[in-house]
Amino acid sequence: MYYGLGANLTFAMHFAFIVFVIFGALILFVSKKIAFIHIPSVIYGAYTELSHSICPLTYLENWFLRKAGMKSYPSSFIEQYLIPIVYPNNLTVELQFYLGFLLIFTNIVIYILAIKFLKGS
Repeated sequence: MYYGLGANLTFAMHFAFIVFVIFGALILFVSKKIAFIHIPSVIYGAYTELSHSICPLTYLENWFLRKAGMKSYPSSFIEQYLIPIVYPNNLTVELQFYLGFLLIFTNIVIYILAIKFLKGS
């Protein structure tokens, strides 16, 4: 019972982290201090995506799933949960490369806009 809860909480943390990495720069418009947490998170997210690494939270979630007697998954969190929703085919190296650079580009644009906005106010 507790292991299943641990797996679900790890899944929620993992998903929240991914959303934060992608959209966290928008919080800059509310608090500039978020950059101290967000920039390292984006660097880690981009590194994980571009190096084809698997996030440690995937291993933790799989551990909880195995302990709960549930089926774990052999791939990364993104391949397991997000890619099947967004893309009909499996994650390819090329797609992973584009996703990594899209993450970097999107956040650079948001940071530039936030800096311009904050200087103007």
